[in-house]
Amino acid sequence: MGMLVNVVVADPEDAGAIIESPKPIEEEWKGFESRGLDQAKFAMLHALLTGELFDEAMSDCGPVYAASEEGPWLMKLPDETVQQLARLDEDALDRVGEELAATEEFEADGWPSDAVMGFVNDLADLAGVARAQGRAMFVWMAADA
Repeated sequence: MGMLVNVVVADPEDAGAIIESPKPIEEEWKGFESRGLDQAKFAMLHALLTGELFDEAMSDCGPVYAASEEGPWLMKLPDETVQQLARLDEDALDRVGEELAATEEFEADGWPSDAVMGFVNDLADLAGVARAQGRAMFVWMAADA
């Protein structure tokens, strides 16, 4: 069973409403939907962007809210990750995408490098919106039946 993920830009005080939403991107929040992403993949991206060790990044990217033990779960992307994504140019984003695609977290799940690059670019676009609006980025995750 994989994960259904909605990555959204929102005010920090919206966290409770996001976790209660059955599908945040269909509500009032700007974002995108993806499948097959999980905490480890976001942590690996955070580690690549910040130079942190993976275990530290996992801690930084841990869920902050859970509707129940079965989910959905909500994590806030670390501000440093959002800042890095928003400031990188196209060439730097391509390098990050290539590095991320070569990690065990993405290779083990059979992610093609172009899909990883698309994910990184979608995140970077959303990070730009978050920074411009002074908002945070949240990742809503639910088990994908």
